[in-house]
Amino acid sequence: MIHHLIQQLIYQSAAAQLLDPQDEIYARNQLLSLFHLDEFQEVDIVEERDVNIPDLLEHLIDYACSHRIIDALFDEKEIFAGKIMNCVMARPSTVNQLFHDHYLKSPQLATDYFYELSKNSNYIQMERIRKNIEYKVSTDYGELDITINVSKPEKDPRNIELEQKVKSGDYPKCLLCIENEGYAGRIGHPARSNHRMIRVNLLGENWYLQFSPYVYYQEHCILLSEKHTDMKISPDTFLRLLTFVEQFPHYFLGSNADLPIVGGSILSHEHYQGGRYEFAMAKAEADWHFEMAGFHDVICSVVKWPMSVIRLRCKQIHPLVEAGAKILNEWQNYSDETLGIISRTGETLHNTITPIARKKGEVFELDLVLRNNRTNEEHPLGIFHPHTDVHHIKKENIGLIEVMGLAVLPARLKRELNEVENYLLGKSEEVADNHLDWARGLKDRYRETVNAVNVQSFIREEAGKKFLKCLEDASVFKRNEDGREGFQRFVRTFSHIVEVS
Repeated sequence: MIHHLIQQLIYQSAAAQLLDPQDEIYARNQLLSLFHLDEFQEVDIVEERDVNIPDLLEHLIDYACSHRIIDALFDEKEIFAGKIMNCVMARPSTVNQLFHDHYLKSPQLATDYFYELSKNSNYIQMERIRKNIEYKVSTDYGELDITINVSKPEKDPRNIELEQKVKSGDYPKCLLCIENEGYAGRIGHPARSNHRMIRVNLLGENWYLQFSPYVYYQEHCILLSEKHTDMKISPDTFLRLLTFVEQFPHYFLGSNADLPIVGGSILSHEHYQGGRYEFAMAKAEADWHFEMAGFHDVICSVVKWPMSVIRLRCKQIHPLVEAGAKILNEWQNYSDETLGIISRTGETLHNTITPIARKKGEVFELDLVLRNNRTNEEHPLGIFHPHTDVHHIKKENIGLIEVMGLAVLPARLKRELNEVENYLLGKSEEVADNHLDWARGLKDRYRETVNAVNVQSFIREEAGKKFLKCLEDASVFKRNEDGREGFQRFVRTFSHIVEVS
């Protein structure tokens, strides 16, 4: 059986263009060594061409466990799976050369090649990602994307116990560092033997392009700095984002904010996220316009969006960078105590920006989402953060992806929302405590309209409304009269308002 599986994997890897036919014997011998085999028996696989690589990996891992090559622990299986795939794919230098060859024909061909390679090599975990629950919810701001993230499997308790016992090393320094490329992994650090990165020259600096192993949208990519340095929003950030979308105009690229609470999960390594997807925020129209002195070529507007977004549009990059720099500087030092906006507490900065760049035709766009991470007794997790009434749906930070209109919700909701559905139908009284008040309110209000046919779509829509409330909570200038006037006061510090609808 093992010879059969090895030959099938080699065949499928060659068919998926992971493996050059000239390297098949070499790859086979590497796999034999991995499985502690000294010889190979030729097998005929003509009638078995439809077997996919993830299924083959499962069978190969089962063999490795049953023959005590590895222990049946989550991390060990992940590490071994990465090593298997590393045997049947090209080294980074070859991948980069092929990417460059494709890029000379078209940037899109280059990213298409790399995306397919990342999926076929099982670095992007497509079989697991398909388990996610994904749907859209219509709002006044367009269709928000909702994802209940169940793609990451739960770890064996033995694996968790080992993680607690094993001392974590400092190599690689973090999950994003270039040293992860080809790193086998260890207990508590993900397997990366089959990880490949594309070298990107960005303003004379070395940056690296990869895809997220658990993509949340089409071609969800990460661009990371060669240097392990803290996240920092600056005019250089805007220039890098816009230069990247100039090189890859079919992608957007954005950055998480650089402060706790409003920033992403990794603030210790400069990196950006992008991809080939148009979020609801990118489709949102202008709410009102303003002009900036000295920037007559830049079209400036405030976007109709639940968060506070300024959009700058221009055919040239540098005017956008300079205009963005001016707004960033003004915002970092701006306070409006009537709205709870305070720029600093002592030396601690509270105001920053989540920037997103894209190119539409000949025009570059730079969206600047205004953020503030201040806390108080009423809102210890953040004044401009999801408030307690929505924590039963989402308590985590509103990062770049959420800002643009995609909710990444915890796996627990798959079970918990089903319990709420049964509660509304009168099938069960079992509802998680954190959902109980919400479920009772829904049952009282919609008792006559919810039934077995529509209950799932109804609950999903209500959860989507909670995510919209999360975005509204995170807005520094609320979409009411006070917030609108406050936003205009801020804009007048650096511009002249020309159109208010």
